[in-house]
Amino acid sequence: MSVVIYSTKNCPFCIAAKNLLESLSIPLEEIDLTSDIEKRLEISTKYNWRTVPMIIINDNFIGGFDELNNLYSEGKLEELL
Repeated sequence: MSVVIYSTKNCPFCIAAKNLLESLSIPLEEIDLTSDIEKRLEISTKYNWRTVPMIIINDNFIGGFDELNNLYSEGKLEELL
């Protein structure tokens, strides 16, 4: 299982996504894009997504916090893990 979150330091949605995953005891790798404009542009272009967090589960881009929370609410998050 692999969960990667691209985030920035003061992003409330990034914090909410990390809190949700941590509350479920799901290990994650956080990649901070706060000071890395080039990496943020590269990742944004790769996934066609402009905001953080950008969440990838098992090499599948799922979106941001809203998408993560919807998957959890619908009981579909476990299936991805």
